Amino acid sequence: MTFSIAAWDPNADPSPEWGIAVASKFLAVGSAVPWVRAGAGAVATQALANLSYGPNGLDGLASGGTAEDVVRALTDADPDSKQRQLGIVDATGRAANFTGSECFAWAGGVTGDGYCCQGNILTGPDVVEEMAEAFEKERGELAVRLLGALAAGDEAGGDRRGRQSAALYIARDEGGYGGGIDRAVDLRVEDHPRPVSELSRLFDMHRLYFPRAEDLEFLDIGEDLAAELRALLSDTGHDAGTGEGFDDPLKAALFAFSGTENLEERWSDEATIEREVLEHLRSLAGGRRSLD
Repeated sequence: MTFSIAAWDPNADPSPEWGIAVASKFLAVGSAVPWVRAGAGAVATQALANLSYGPNGLDGLASGGTAEDVVRALTDADPDSKQRQLGIVDATGRAANFTGSECFAWAGGVTGDGYCCQGNILTGPDVVEEMAEAFEKERGELAVRLLGALAAGDEAGGDRRGRQSAALYIARDEGGYGGGIDRAVDLRVEDHPRPVSELSRLFDMHRLYFPRAEDLEFLDIGEDLAAELRALLSDTGHDAGTGEGFDDPLKAALFAFSGTENLEERWSDEATIEREVLEHLRSLAGGRRSLD
């Protein structure tokens, strides 16, 4: 009762990424289907899901098993494998999937270079076919390509019972907040009438708060921009003083604003402001002015 795509990007900067995007007429599908580990691979376990496929599959991949080897090992050891569905991408991008003979129709999947798409209780095979085509055509980082594939599957009909939840999970080495873990993206829509579009909205927010280095654009704060910032910060309740230029009160107020809005990953100690921080500040100040 789910459709998903598992994939990798060996050229991601600063290190390779593995990920899964999934949607279903099922509460909190992100808590069950996607399992990803940097350097090992990605495992999507669904249909009458055997959740042990997730950690056990990742352990098998981390030990050097190929996607096909791990699919075979998991399903051969499971007496109920006829009711399971599984998609795996391994550490070097090899992909394999499995659909048990007792999964509810339509059920099946496709594999390609570095990805696999699978689903059950779908409106038809065009769901996974459209997902695969969209993933191959989409450009950008892995998350964008996965979301594009998921949207294509949803538009093609998706789960024939309806919509409820969706999730996106991506791992890369030291990809988590502060670099301590590999969980680069972990977004979940637990219960929503349009979960796939809501997931895309959440990812847009994620990119605001956790930008990639190449997405940052810092603007020099000259006299005119400093004056604008002082006024905008005042409108949002931050005291930037009454001086001129990028002085200490303005820097402190801008730093406080960035922290309040969780934009510290876009902060610089120099006399600059990141473009998205400026646009966010302008948006908030403009909204407050309109309310006044």
